[in-house]
Amino acid sequence: MIFMKTQSNFYLFLIALISAMGGFLFGYDWVVIGGAKPFYEQYFGIANDPVMQGWAMSSALIGCLFGALSAGKLSDRLGRKPILILAAGLFICTAVGTGAVHSFTFFNVFRLVGGFAIGIASSLSPMYIAEIAPAHLRGRFVSINQLTVVLGILTSQIVNWQIAEPVALGATHEMIRESWNGQMGWRWMFWAMTVPAALFFVFSFILPESPRWLASSGKREAALKVFTRMGGKEYAVTELAAIEAVSACQTQEGGYRQLLNPAMYKVLTIGVVMAILQQWCGINVIFNYAQEIFMAAGYGVSDVLMNIVVTGITNVIFTILAMFVVDRWGRKALTLIGSFGLAVIYTFMGAAYYFHITGVVLLIIVVMAIACYAMTLATVMWVIISEIFPNRIRGVAMSVCTFALWAACFILTYTFPMLNSGLGAAGTFWLYGLICLAGGIFVVFRLPETKGKSLEEIEKELVK
Repeated sequence: MIFMKTQSNFYLFLIALISAMGGFLFGYDWVVIGGAKPFYEQYFGIANDPVMQGWAMSSALIGCLFGALSAGKLSDRLGRKPILILAAGLFICTAVGTGAVHSFTFFNVFRLVGGFAIGIASSLSPMYIAEIAPAHLRGRFVSINQLTVVLGILTSQIVNWQIAEPVALGATHEMIRESWNGQMGWRWMFWAMTVPAALFFVFSFILPESPRWLASSGKREAALKVFTRMGGKEYAVTELAAIEAVSACQTQEGGYRQLLNPAMYKVLTIGVVMAILQQWCGINVIFNYAQEIFMAAGYGVSDVLMNIVVTGITNVIFTILAMFVVDRWGRKALTLIGSFGLAVIYTFMGAAYYFHITGVVLLIIVVMAIACYAMTLATVMWVIISEIFPNRIRGVAMSVCTFALWAACFILTYTFPMLNSGLGAAGTFWLYGLICLAGGIFVVFRLPETKGKSLEEIEKELVK
């Protein structure tokens, strides 16, 4: 095998892990607001204002959309490394600023900044890892980013739990507002993110620039040097030759305009559909409305937190499992397992709600759904969209897919209360099951298998 192992593998793992810290911060920042919500709402006096409550929870999502769109263009023009450093700096800014504000307006300003950083990190971290990883390890290395996302989510849940002091039963709004939680506790939940954000910022300067970006930018010697550090001289020459062979057949520059090229329709459709499917499969509804779901299952308030931790641990365990099978079983196989598996699980979940089955049975079904998602769609989607696009447009194409993902996330979250009201919990999850079934059928006919292939080989197959 051309690729050198031992020391090179460790070096690749190190830089992949540093890049994936963006995923950790993405997961932490996305979830931390849930733990702070009962307290900052009292502090800012919006506990009885649904409009302002919704804005506080969703303002980061607006930033995500703009961050996702900006990441591709900026990273294609300036390189992957400086934009990762920018994202790290923005995470520090939102961590410090959100916890320090005394105005609800500035609270949302810093949430927008955090959302912008999430949009960049969610697009750029997996793309960077895909560009530096050898073909036979790419799935596992890109999965590191998803692992850090779920670890960030779990860390945020634990930090929120540890920081918040117990709230007395029957505490009034005024009592909560004047308590330590209402004045300072929620601030420390955000400030805690400063530590990993600062580490990400410092370590980002260690990262090499993506060798594929260097090669596509005409910096051949710099690309050769990075490839050599990653896998040895022979590996570097082979990789660079493959990149140059593909580039020699291209006369077009990158940019959003190139996404309108008919040759890109097939690959862009795959990327956008996979991003939307990952959201519309419905799992984020379970995460966002976990408290309501578990209470509807017959659990008391004191048991809800433990059940949420159980789902978080399940998420981590099965994400780790996905890392070990994504390069063995393949992307297509795992996507089919996820799509059809969730369709079946939602059938039983809807039946449980329809027949008013509560307690541990529903908890087991929820955990099965999260396990299935974590092992398949949650991880594989990021691998697929990070590897199917040509070098020259990978940044902007990833931006479009990530934008589609966050837009789908917004639609999913926004429509759930209406669907739940109109169709009931049973009908809503049956609808998600039908979406998963349709997604599985799409995968059968349109998604090619990409495991074990270089990015240049994939490009030759998909872009014609």
